[in-house]
Amino acid sequence: MPITAKSYIEHENIALVPTLHELDGVNIRVIHQATTDPNSGTFPFVIEYDDIDELEAALDADHTVSDYERIDTNDGTNIYNIQHTDEAKLISPAVTQVNGFLLQAETKDKGWLIQAQLPSRNALHTVWERARENDISFSLLELYEKRKGGSESSFGLTEEQQKALEIAYEKGYFSEPREMSLEDVADEVGVSSTAMSGRLRRGMRNLLSSTLIEE
Repeated sequence: MPITAKSYIEHENIALVPTLHELDGVNIRVIHQATTDPNSGTFPFVIEYDDIDELEAALDADHTVSDYERIDTNDGTNIYNIQHTDEAKLISPAVTQVNGFLLQAETKDKGWLIQAQLPSRNALHTVWERARENDISFSLLELYEKRKGGSESSFGLTEEQQKALEIAYEKGYFSEPREMSLEDVADEVGVSSTAMSGRLRRGMRNLLSSTLIEE
C-alpha cells in the first residue's frame, strides 16, 4: 500500500551540505521532476541567497559539486543545474530504485528535509537501509498510508501519541546528547512524566509496528 514519508537526513557529504555550512541564511530546494534517472548526478535546484559572488564561491569550494550552471536569477532567487561529484551522498537514487519519487526536498538546519512517496513499507525500509549503509543519519518525522478512497492515516498513532512524539522531537528529547529531559517534555504537554513516558513508548511501538515490522 502506498505511503508518504517525511524524513530528515544529515551527513557532511550529502549534496550541497558544505555550501549550507558555509553560507548563513541560504535556502536550497530541489526542483521536482516527473522522471528522474537514478544514475544521473545532475539536478535542478532553487537557491535563495542574495550575494551571487559568495554563493558561487561556496559552490566552487563545495566538494559535493563538480559543475554548475546558473539558469536564472531574480531578487535573490537563483535557479541552478548542479552536477554532483562521486563523493556526494544522495538519497534520491535509493528512492527511485524502489519505484518511489521525491515529492519535496529542501534544506533545514544542516541537513535535508525530504518527503517521498513510496510503494510500501518494505520500500521505506530499503531506503532506510541504504541510508544506514552510507552512514547517513535518517530520522523519520511523519508517515502516512494511502487508504481506500484516497484518505491518509498516520500509522496507528493516537492524537495524544503523535503530539507527544512531535514535541519530544522538537524539544530535543531524542537528540544525542539529549537536549531536554522527560520531565521537561511532560511539562510542555501538561502531563506527568509517567504519562509522557507511556505515550512515547506506545507511540514508538505503534509507529514501528505500522512501518517497519511486517505481520
